[in-house]
Amino acid sequence: MNTSLFELFKIGIGPSSSHTVGPMRAALRFVRTLDSDGLIEKTASITVELYGSLALTGIGHGTDRAVLLGLLGEAPDSIDPAKIDSLIAAVRSSQQLQLLGRHPIAFREAEHLLFHRDRMYPDPETPTHPNGLRFTARDIHGDTLTSEVYYSIGGGFIVSAAEFANPGSAKKREVPYPFSSAERLLALANEQHLSIAEIVLANEVALLDEETIVRPQPRDASAVHDGESAVKQSILTLWETMRSCIDRGVATEGTLPGGLNVRRRAAGLARRLARLDEEGRTRDPLAPMDSVTLVAMAVNEENAAGGRVVTAPTNGAAGVIPAIAHFYLHHASHDLSEADKEAGLLRYFLTAAAIGILYKENASISGAEVGCQGEVGVACSMAAGGLVAALGGDNSAIEHAAEIAMEHNLGMTCDPIGGLVQIPCIERNGMGAVKAVNAARLAMNDQGSHKISLDQVIETMYRTGMDMQSRYKETSLAGLALNIIEC
Repeated sequence: MNTSLFELFKIGIGPSSSHTVGPMRAALRFVRTLDSDGLIEKTASITVELYGSLALTGIGHGTDRAVLLGLLGEAPDSIDPAKIDSLIAAVRSSQQLQLLGRHPIAFREAEHLLFHRDRMYPDPETPTHPNGLRFTARDIHGDTLTSEVYYSIGGGFIVSAAEFANPGSAKKREVPYPFSSAERLLALANEQHLSIAEIVLANEVALLDEETIVRPQPRDASAVHDGESAVKQSILTLWETMRSCIDRGVATEGTLPGGLNVRRRAAGLARRLARLDEEGRTRDPLAPMDSVTLVAMAVNEENAAGGRVVTAPTNGAAGVIPAIAHFYLHHASHDLSEADKEAGLLRYFLTAAAIGILYKENASISGAEVGCQGEVGVACSMAAGGLVAALGGDNSAIEHAAEIAMEHNLGMTCDPIGGLVQIPCIERNGMGAVKAVNAARLAMNDQGSHKISLDQVIETMYRTGMDMQSRYKETSLAGLALNIIEC
């Protein structure tokens, strides 16, 4: 285990973790390296080249804007979404860019930001992942100062070409309960008489001094008195960010950007459900499912609009985890005290993280690599297992729920119309969230053994993704993206 909960759940901006957050982080890392190497003042120009899925769907995903913001020195977790348009407009009108906000260079997008749409993955320049981008810095004479290839591997994670080629070179993180499979995780839990959530919590406490992990500030600093409380308060900050996203999503109307003219529906659905509740609709046993779908769609409409979201584990699947957290708090914990509700919420996130880490380290969470089964499918699996934990289910039921959820997302393609994270992505989050509830309930009600393990379904998902044609993996060259041209 080499991934932290706070790397899986990251505060950022929409619409895509792999095509927006990742490229922004790559651009920022490149200019910071220029600075630390003493090259930034010598830099007269930077050329950015995008390959594979980044080239084919980058405009719809805001990759061009993300690269500019990263070069300016902006980070996904701290940038104010309200200022993005003005920052981009200033660069485009002046055709000049201030590296790290201080060193001016000429930047004309037609010349310095190149989308290689005619070069399908695997490309000789970026042969190891479909989300490749190259940064090249040159001096006033046009001579190359330095050049670096990065890969945006899903969920906002980035690696350099050297890191990708030598994964063993990464510093190993020391934790008390390392696990690399669900089988080992369950064995550890049984040996130590711990829940999965307790194992992840102990590991996160051990990682508190790891400087490469960016954690959100504690929700309540006065409640931090030891390592465990520090981790818990940072998790609660993630939830507050998700909840704010929900609130904005259900309150905002209008049309989403990008040219498809997709109408934001969450606000209207929220009003309709509120009106039906006033008329006694709360007696409808399916009303909670309406709420689950609404919340998931609200979050992903905010994501599609470029708002503040939390990767969970990606932006394209960012609605599932908060939708099930909301379901737990508002529909599945009526008889609990506020303290017990919060404890259940923390179990939910810690357990979901364990499941997400298994997918991240043993398969992929990149739609460009394995299709949407690696995004909404993984989020559904995480949420199902997390919900079982929140409701007090045992470790075996958690593993079972996570397996069921992924089993019925296998083979799901990533075919966004127009390269936008809108159709089918927004509704798909609602469907994924409802499926997570079903998987959790089935696992908790079924006390028998199950034939397929979580490890087996993770391996199956990855192999299925590798067998899937690239046209169906975030290229907008097939599926709905090809057959439904106008909406």
